[in-house]
Amino acid sequence: MRKIQVFTTSILLATLTVLGLPAKSLHATTSRDIPQKLSFELVEKTRGSTSHERVRLIVQFKPAAPAAINQLITTLTGKVTRRLDALNMHALELPLNAVERLAANENVRFVSPDRPVANFGHIESTTGTANVRVQTTTLPGGLITTTNVYDGNGVGIALVDSGIDTAHVAFRDQLGLSRVALSRDFTGENRTDDAYGHGTHVTSIAAGNDQIANGAYTGIAANAKLINLRVLDSQGTGSTSNLLAALDWILVNHDFYNIRVVNMSIGTAAIDSYRDDPLCQAVRQLTDAGIVVVAAAGNDGKDQNGGKIYGRIHSPGNEPSAITVGASNSFGTDARGDDTMATYSSRGPTRSFTVDDNGTRHYDNLIKPDLVAPGNKIVGSAAAGNYLLATHPELDAHVSSDNTSRMMYLSGSSMATPIVAGAAAIMLQANPNLTPSLIKAILTFTAQPLPGANTFDQGAGEINIDGAVRMAKLVRTDLSGSTALGAPLLTGPTGVKQTTVSGQTFDWSAGIICNHAYAVSDELITRYQKVYDQGLTLADGVIESPAGQIVDTNKLTDGVSLGSSAVTSDGGTIGEGMPFLNLSYLLGDGVFLPDGILVGDGIMVGDGIMVGDGILVGDATVRALSGDDTSCMR
Repeated sequence: MRKIQVFTTSILLATLTVLGLPAKSLHATTSRDIPQKLSFELVEKTRGSTSHERVRLIVQFKPAAPAAINQLITTLTGKVTRRLDALNMHALELPLNAVERLAANENVRFVSPDRPVANFGHIESTTGTANVRVQTTTLPGGLITTTNVYDGNGVGIALVDSGIDTAHVAFRDQLGLSRVALSRDFTGENRTDDAYGHGTHVTSIAAGNDQIANGAYTGIAANAKLINLRVLDSQGTGSTSNLLAALDWILVNHDFYNIRVVNMSIGTAAIDSYRDDPLCQAVRQLTDAGIVVVAAAGNDGKDQNGGKIYGRIHSPGNEPSAITVGASNSFGTDARGDDTMATYSSRGPTRSFTVDDNGTRHYDNLIKPDLVAPGNKIVGSAAAGNYLLATHPELDAHVSSDNTSRMMYLSGSSMATPIVAGAAAIMLQANPNLTPSLIKAILTFTAQPLPGANTFDQGAGEINIDGAVRMAKLVRTDLSGSTALGAPLLTGPTGVKQTTVSGQTFDWSAGIICNHAYAVSDELITRYQKVYDQGLTLADGVIESPAGQIVDTNKLTDGVSLGSSAVTSDGGTIGEGMPFLNLSYLLGDGVFLPDGILVGDGIMVGDGIMVGDGILVGDATVRALSGDDTSCMR
């Protein structure tokens, strides 16, 4: 069972989801091919097994699998626990000794465990949101009038988490009505409130209003429509199948609720390659449908002694089409000059993998996260009577004793992720025709590289909502898949590639992440790139071979070039700074970082809940950590 983590607090959330299997010959696939269709964890466990132990699985099927697959499952004494028809998957239970026979069917694409999933909190000013919140126009005679308010109005954000306390003041509109348009439970507890407390906090960061403490804790898209999809139960635990069921529901219903953005401050160990991982496959289907998916990187960036760990990006943050978000530390100041990486934030490259017939692992090695956002000691809404605050009263922010306006502190990439989700909602309000790829490109191009952090720490850099919304407003609204490569992208001049927040001016990264490399050029924001078409990822503009990488001139313009090294930033653009690693190594396999650097292989370094200043509580152990405050981190 794969654990889904809430990247504020470690939380189990795993349930295997398996789609319908056609009941053709059980041996249509040769025995040699069976391991290729099984997750690494299942290969050794199932080989020659006679055990009748029942295991929970997620099964992915090939398109148009015959209806007779149900007969096959029955024959194998399996039980379908969840049908995910839109995703072409099922969650099911099956005897261990029948797993290989299931994988042998020619209509089965991949079988993986239903792994546990877990969860991962001044943001308005430091992210640059306040700069663009209200746009004004000066009329003849000097009269100033408000013309646009960028607050996510009309845009639907789906929060896939532990629920939302809909009675909290933070989620009301200006008329006092709830902005939560729908609540659904996928845990089986038949409740949609937030007994655990993580989802309410996350939601307020993405879209909390300004009606508490004179607007001191306003979220990013403060008037967005909210869709509450509860996949973590009262103890903050869940399963992959819970999460897949919510994503399947979104795929079917997104048009009706205008769901343009999905926030997942949760995740699970990234073991299977993104090409096989069912969560990654589901995320890709959502992005292909025009939905922006924002995922937490995780909080496994250091070991118990405070040493850096690379390669701990969680699933579905290892999916190329997702916007994967790490956590920075703003130290509670609006100015950005003191911002650094949070030491606990999970670093790339992704270490999910496939295994060949010889047992050799082939790692994905993608550059992740894509960008970072403030995630340390963030104040957000506290659900009434929630488990986290009841267990750790020191998290109370002491803003109010009224349960409908109470606030608390949390830290982790869980808190950073909804900042990016809220930014995407504001960008879509400013320009509803933006595709997921174009939103990702603008967010990374306008990000601020943090000095002293390398590409695997921060991706393109720290989010800059001021610059991102400025660019979103300039992008043409008549773009489509038929727009020619190199056509003008904007309706006006870009201006300087800089932003000023709280009196400090910084340069943009001026680049985008492309799986195993990064691309740079002003043409990325002045000319239309075919990788901005819906259904493509930014990495589709790069042709890769064992010998290296080159720009695909059918998808990126001639002026776009690829960087050759991951760098430790000097605070300039994405390609400036001290070389850290030649990016050609990402095309190979194995451990490739310099000597003395610890590289993980997707398996998490323990599970638990970060509480207080540097104390990790979880799995009946308490370990001291150095560095950032990690209050309920994950």
